[in-house]
Amino acid sequence: MSKQNTALVRRAVEEIWNRGNYATLGELVASDIVIHASRPDEEIHGPAGVRQFYTMLRIAFPDISFTIEDQIAEGDRVVTRWSARATHAGEFQGIPPTGKQVQLAGIDIDRIANGKVIECWPITDELQLLQQLGGDR
Repeated sequence: MSKQNTALVRRAVEEIWNRGNYATLGELVASDIVIHASRPDEEIHGPAGVRQFYTMLRIAFPDISFTIEDQIAEGDRVVTRWSARATHAGEFQGIPPTGKQVQLAGIDIDRIANGKVIECWPITDELQLLQQLGGDR
């Protein structure tokens, strides 16, 4: 099961994160998926919420590319350590485009149920990203 779960997450990273292929959302994420955030008002719900989030991200960083660095799976959980590179070409969190190249790293813990991602707990160094863009929020 672990190999199936890591393959599912790898496919989601490639199709949704890297390609913006939202037609695959129904195959990869549950209809009641929740992406937990550090603040409850920032949680993402359902495939439409996932699509909206990644669309916003791709507007701000149209060339964003994610690389899976490591994955560990046990039971219904997959832990993925990833890195990303992108160019800031659109507004992001109120910061106008800077044209700067940015690097970002993070870890996601995904819970899989019935062959789909149903929950995700992301950990991302947002402060590092904002500092690269010249913001200090």
